[in-house]
Amino acid sequence: MSNLADKIELNPNVVQGKHADNERLKAESKHLRGTIVEDLKDEITGGFTADNFQLIRTHGMYQQDDRDIRAERAKQKLEPLHNVMLRARMPGGIITPSQWLAIDKFADEHTSYGSIRLTTRQTFQFHGVLKPNIKLMHQTLNKIGIDAIATAGDVNRNVLCTSNPVESVLHQEAYQWAIKISEHLLPKTRAYAEIWLDGEKIEETPGQEVEPILGSTYLPRKFKTTVVIPPDNDIDVHANDLNFVAISDGKKLIGFNVLVGGGLAMTFGDDSTYPRKADDFGFIELKDTLAFAEAVVTTQRDWGNRVNRKNAKTKYTLDRVGIDTFKAEVEARTGVKFEDSKPYEFTNRGDKVGWVEGIDNKHHLTLFIENGRLKDTQDDKLKSGVKAIAEIHQGDFRMTANQNLIVAGVSQEQKAVIENIAIEHGLIDSKQSNQRQNSMACVAFPTCPLAMAEAERFLPSYVTDIEGLLAKHNIADEHIIFRVTGCPNGCGRAMLAEVGLVGRGPDKYNMYLGGNVAGTRVPKLYQDNISSAQVLVHLDELIGLWVEKRNEQECFGDFVIREGIVKEVIVSKRDFHG
Repeated sequence: MSNLADKIELNPNVVQGKHADNERLKAESKHLRGTIVEDLKDEITGGFTADNFQLIRTHGMYQQDDRDIRAERAKQKLEPLHNVMLRARMPGGIITPSQWLAIDKFADEHTSYGSIRLTTRQTFQFHGVLKPNIKLMHQTLNKIGIDAIATAGDVNRNVLCTSNPVESVLHQEAYQWAIKISEHLLPKTRAYAEIWLDGEKIEETPGQEVEPILGSTYLPRKFKTTVVIPPDNDIDVHANDLNFVAISDGKKLIGFNVLVGGGLAMTFGDDSTYPRKADDFGFIELKDTLAFAEAVVTTQRDWGNRVNRKNAKTKYTLDRVGIDTFKAEVEARTGVKFEDSKPYEFTNRGDKVGWVEGIDNKHHLTLFIENGRLKDTQDDKLKSGVKAIAEIHQGDFRMTANQNLIVAGVSQEQKAVIENIAIEHGLIDSKQSNQRQNSMACVAFPTCPLAMAEAERFLPSYVTDIEGLLAKHNIADEHIIFRVTGCPNGCGRAMLAEVGLVGRGPDKYNMYLGGNVAGTRVPKLYQDNISSAQVLVHLDELIGLWVEKRNEQECFGDFVIREGIVKEVIVSKRDFHG
């Protein structure tokens, strides 16, 4: 055992005990290679076996199957219809029209669902790719300058960046930092290129340092990073491990406040797990950004819980060792002290749906995409509409962390043409309410293997029910930030909503109340394991009270806390379950 390993083992900030099996898996993976190549050649099964089922996640994929037909296939003595979901790596969510046309074509020709899904991780996903098409998928993306490296698994994932194009100078600076951070924290192994792109296999010698930042067993758990430009909190900083809050002098970027330790996932019945806000460590200068990003990641690498994966995220490391201890270690690793935080304020986090004009005299159209699902139906041709725009658009597209799409950099001459295409295909709908535009869900059934209840398929009609309640109480133009997830893993960010539903089972949800408009407060459990119909009964009563007793401009989440309907979650470890 190396001297470094000895030091880590004796470090009081490291959890002692038998490591979780994922640690063995990563250690034996030959730096994320495993036996994926051999599995690809196996035509007996449509899936991946043993460790490879987990390893393909670090290559941007999750193995799934169609759960709607799983039981029927079992009756026929067939294995589940295995396929993969791929999540692309797109720091900041910017994609060109030519890239879009290529992914649109692949979705049409090589996915089971024929759709493209925009995700809360500010990128796109393919769903339903069968094993014979997986390598083609990666090679197709590579040809257009896109990859899926490290968008899942125990690594730093796709780096988010505020997508608001109005402040274009500041946004461009922040976006470039999102790219730099993403590249700096990527796995350095050549496994992705070797397996999917037929890259030359590079033999590794014993003792060779392949992963200087992530380490030979990578991170204890997934790690999420963002760059955000106040006053917009459109990427929900408190859902992420590491956040760089852009600070400007009014004209240009001068540095970042660094927020550490956010995360939303939890486990039902385990009070040692909880959603948690990130802590503000202080201000850093631009020149130190990558050093601080690396120091936070390596501290979590060395101190994160490798014994119990349920407590392995950065948020639990902070609560276990103490914020001051973690912060001091980051300063020691960089050789730079945090300065006092600079003032900033988040005032909103939704996307500005519709047209806005940027300071570059270009126009930017934010299209609301319900659930982020772009597909053609009998009523609307959303996917075809975006394709038609891509065929003539001279600017770029920006995928948002709220599952929407911005057609950015539109000239005055093209504005009317693009608007007409959007209207013709149902991408612009004047009847969409504020409530619908502020509601969100994760994928859940039929593809997510973790789903306990419906979310994406459930949301549209349920929002209609909520719209009815708002109209009943004469506030049809107002909204409540409403989110649904099919399980407690946090993908739909329900644990930062004013009303969040988290799936427990078929048509059973936990109902949480008390988030706020700015996205700076975790909600608290209000009702446990109730049906969607029961949720509406509670919402009817609560909205009535809100209308009757609220202060001027008071949002729903603030109201329920002020009235004592739920207690405020200030310190998650103490308050969330208490």
